[in-house]
Amino acid sequence: MNLALWICAGLLAVVLLTGGVGKLVVPQEKMAAMRGAGWTADFSVGFLKILGTIEVLGAVGLILPAVTGIAPVLVPVAAVGVVVLMVGAMITHLRRGEVMSAAGNLIYLALAAFVAWGRFGPESFVG
Repeated sequence: MNLALWICAGLLAVVLLTGGVGKLVVPQEKMAAMRGAGWTADFSVGFLKILGTIEVLGAVGLILPAVTGIAPVLVPVAAVGVVVLMVGAMITHLRRGEVMSAAGNLIYLALAAFVAWGRFGPESFVG
């Protein structure tokens, strides 16, 4: 179980880090032209930078507290934050009729929920 939770947290961290850094460094016009990222044209550059920062912090929060042993309770808290983030992403994609993108977000949501459940419960770092 512990290994499965680490794998899920690692996968989520890679996805969040990749997406977050992309939102922070790729110009909005260029990102909006990319496959699956047309939704970015609907939002301001400032919003995308904030969203990118949240994603990078989520990636860090899923891994770093557990690795360092400093406030490891933040791992499931970060996972809950990713669940909320994915709900927002799914709503955005569904409003645009992007069902496949919303399905991908549902998979990430399920992984994050599993990490939150596992790290708050049976494989908690605390106790």
